[in-house]
Parts: sequence; C-alpha cells; structure tokens
Amino acid sequence: MLKWNEENQIGGYRLLVCQQNIINYIKERPWLIALLIFITTIIWGYAWTLMKEALQYMGPFTFSAFRFGVGALTMFIILFLFKIGIPERKYWKHLVIIGLLQTAVVFLLVMYGLKFVEAGKSSILLYSMPIWSSLLAGIILKEKLAKPKAIGLFVGLVGLLTILGWDLWLEQEPAVIFGELLIVISAISWGLSNVYYRKYLQKLSQLQVNGYQMAFGAIAIIVVAIIAESDQAIVLNGESIYYILFTGVLASALCFTLWFVLLSVIDMVTATISTLLVPVFGLFFGWLLLNESLTASILIGSTLIIIGIIIANIYKTTAP
Repeated sequence: MLKWNEENQIGGYRLLVCQQNIINYIKERPWLIALLIFITTIIWGYAWTLMKEALQYMGPFTFSAFRFGVGALTMFIILFLFKIGIPERKYWKHLVIIGLLQTAVVFLLVMYGLKFVEAGKSSILLYSMPIWSSLLAGIILKEKLAKPKAIGLFVGLVGLLTILGWDLWLEQEPAVIFGELLIVISAISWGLSNVYYRKYLQKLSQLQVNGYQMAFGAIAIIVVAIIAESDQAIVLNGESIYYILFTGVLASALCFTLWFVLLSVIDMVTATISTLLVPVFGLFFGWLLLNESLTASILIGSTLIIIGIIIANIYKTTAP
C-alpha cells in the first residue's frame, strides 16, 4: 500500500509538471486558444439539437444519466490509458461540489426545461452564464472587469437579447416561463462552478477534474432518473445511441476537458464570453438540420455576439 501511494504521488507530480508545460505552450499560442474555443463551442452548439431530439426516445433525466455515464466512463478509460492516478483526498470534496454544480444541477434543470422551451432559446438562456461568472469572479476571486471586456460582455449579451426578441417577456405561457427559469438557474450554477474550479481545483489535472466531477455528477443524475423516470419507456436505436455517444464522448468528455484547460490559460471573462458562440452555432444547426428559421433578429444578434467577443479579446490577459 505504501509503495502504491509513493508511486501515485510521483505520478501526480509528473502529471502536474506535464500539465504546466502544456498550459504554458497553449498560453504562448493565441491561435491555439482560438482553435480550442472554436472546437468546444461548435460541438456544444451541435449538441443542443441532439439533446432536444433525444427527448423523443427517453425522459430528460434518463438521457442525462446515459450521457454523463458514457462521458465519465470515457474519461476513466483515458485516465487508465495515461496511467493517471487517483486525486489526493484533499480534492475529493471539491470534485463532488463541482460535479453537483456543473453536471448534475445544470443538466438536470436544462434537460427538464427543454420540455417547455425551444432548443435554440434554451441554449441562449443557458449562455447567460458569462454574466454570472463575471459577477461571481469579481466578488469571490476579486478579478477586475477591464473596460474592453465589460463592453464586449455587454455587446454580446445585447446580441443574445436581440436573438430572443420580445417574446421572452410578452405573451408567455406559465409552463414556458417555468422552463426558462430553470435554465437561468442552471446558468447561475454553471457560473458558480467556473469560479469554484478556479479557486480550488486549478492545480489539479484537467483530466482528473473532468473525469471525477463528471462521475459524481452522473451518480446524482442516475439517482434522480431512477426516482423520477423508472416507469418511463426507453427507446434505444441507431439515432438515440448516436445522440448518447456524441453528447457523452465529444460534448462531455472532450469539451469539458477543453473547457477546464481554457479556464486555466485565459481569464474567466474572456473564456465565458467566448461561449456566447454556442447558441449561435446551435441556431445555425437548428436551421441546417431541423428546418428552424433564421430571422433578421438572429442574424443581427449573432453578429453582435461575434463583435462582443472580438472587443473582449482586444484586452489580452492570461489567467494567473
């Protein structure tokens, strides 16, 4: 047992050195940061259409259980192949909290909200997350919001509101308002998890963080799915399995690992503002695959979001 602990500590030290080298390599190459942002946001944008379509085949909690169960299994296979050991005990409490905030709360509420709210608008509401991340980072991490970033955030959020249009506020059915409220709460939970990661887990390997937080989150989701949806039918066919595998392996295992990397190489505001691209891609794929309309407000709002991201990135700051 003592020998195993020593080997695990040595492996953990080597992993941290390797991780820091990778972080430094990425920090020095802005084009690589932009590429990681693009890969993450386009996969997440496409995943929204799959999440909505998956509700034809199973309940929202059951789908999330399959998705994050597959995602966690994928991460543990990667950890095994790279011979990455178990995180130190001092990190476990923080990993459980991140798993609950980022995986369980966010996706239980989002998937249930999708029963009442269109996929495109759901993604827009969730990606109000930069507001909450920026506010919480200022309060908890004392990160200052530089003027270009504040302007970029404001312009991007105006773009989101432009896409949503006035029907967010007018002539809404109670069920729709309820669904929208759930998704906004999930955005706050995600924002809080971003700050919590930066405060307590930034020194831990991103592979370990994503694997273990996803496993803890998946356990919570599975418990909820068993309690709430054990009597609901589950249809497993080519389409539903594709939805599970894509969202589990790529949108969860890959993209959330890339997300933790981004949170380590650039400041909170720049990272979260960049996620405003996700609803833009989500609306595009909705138009391409689901025949959803691209209105003038969508095109104008998408343009404002891109402008906001460009403005925010004029002021270059790297995460400490």
